[in-house]
Amino acid sequence: MSRPDLPEPEWVRRRRLAAVFGDVLPDTTSDERDAAEARDDAGTDAWLRAQVPPHHG
Repeated sequence: MSRPDLPEPEWVRRRRLAAVFGDVLPDTTSDERDAAEARDDAGTDAWLRAQVPPHHG
């Protein structure tokens, strides 16, 4: 059992939070990513639009 009067080391705190919440933030932001990745997302949208049945479109 931990003692509340002793400060918790930062690495212990981070490990405990990661066990509960997992990785919340991405490793890179959208402006740090390659532009080719953005084009891949546009292809996904085109695929989705192609899957619409004729009577819905």
